[in-house]
Amino acid sequence: MNTMPAKASQNIATLEGWMNGDNLRRKFNEVLDKGAGAFATSLLSLVKQTPQLAACDPKTTLAAAMTAATLKLPINPNLGFAYIIPYGNQAQFQMGYKGFIQLAMRSGQYRTINAATVYEGQVEDVDFITGEIVKGKKKSDRVIGYVAYFELLNGFSKTLYMPKEDMERHASEFSKSFAYDKRSGKSSSVWSSNFNAMALKTVLKLLVSKYGIMSVDRQGEAMATAIERDQA
Repeated sequence: MNTMPAKASQNIATLEGWMNGDNLRRKFNEVLDKGAGAFATSLLSLVKQTPQLAACDPKTTLAAAMTAATLKLPINPNLGFAYIIPYGNQAQFQMGYKGFIQLAMRSGQYRTINAATVYEGQVEDVDFITGEIVKGKKKSDRVIGYVAYFELLNGFSKTLYMPKEDMERHASEFSKSFAYDKRSGKSSSVWSSNFNAMALKTVLKLLVSKYGIMSVDRQGEAMATAIERDQA
């Protein structure tokens, strides 16, 4: 028995009809080639399994999916590369921190890039000029912050560390839903339900957007597009 609201069922049917149409199928084939069919299947599966997403305007769901497809990032939430997130009746594209790492490595300019959770005792001091960390030994499982690091093939490297308190202030400032959760004691936002993953993405995005490769060629353009769409 189908217990999904009629509007959500109608949205799914509409989206499914679009995905099976020649025009849209051709667009996905242009950006994904042989992976277009699997991507379309994963999109419909995601919407059917997520009632809040099924309730969104299918045009916004499709737009978010096309952004992910253009960047060639999977939208399976278990993989952590990219997400389609419902905000009210609007679906929005959102990068995962693994997506930023993927795009950086594709550019061919990075020797290494990573983001990590920092626990009590692991940071003794931070050089306020270079941003480099004086590392210590882990004392407990209490999270005290988040760090991102990259090194380019030319030897340039950069580190960004954000204490957890700074990350919470950043989330409250840039996410209205998280700020509402903090005021009301609720947990309806992505920041509330998956703070660590959002924090890792944020510290990595801030580092790459300030110091990373943002050239206008195809390899650098993908990263610039991802940051722009994620910011939106």
